[in-house]
Amino acid sequence: MSASNDPPVTGISSEEKQWAMFVHLSSVVAACLTGMGFVGPLIVWLIKKDQMPFVNDQGKEALNYQINLLVLFAVLGPVSVVLTIVTFGLILIPVGLAFIALAIVIPILAAVKANAGEAYRYPCAFRVIT
Repeated sequence: MSASNDPPVTGISSEEKQWAMFVHLSSVVAACLTGMGFVGPLIVWLIKKDQMPFVNDQGKEALNYQINLLVLFAVLGPVSVVLTIVTFGLILIPVGLAFIALAIVIPILAAVKANAGEAYRYPCAFRVIT
């Protein structure tokens, strides 16, 4: 389900929208600083989940997406190394660019939507935390 199908949620304070935006952007910051993008959303979600329902929803969504990326990286990382050796490096650039798009661009788009008060749903993400 894409975010464009979800109507904007009403009755959300600007502070709650900002925290929802932070929960998405924290994954980018955590990924850049530690390589573990799930740490940022986990921290923000744990702090604000009981106080702000919209942040609770978006925090679970961001955390689920980051868990999906972690599993995807754990599976495709070794596979891409083997394919890089076999194809003399030709697979490394497309796989690397795809991971950058998945880990940075999509959470930024989610942050923009959340700041607008829309409940963003990441594409192709299994929801482990409900």
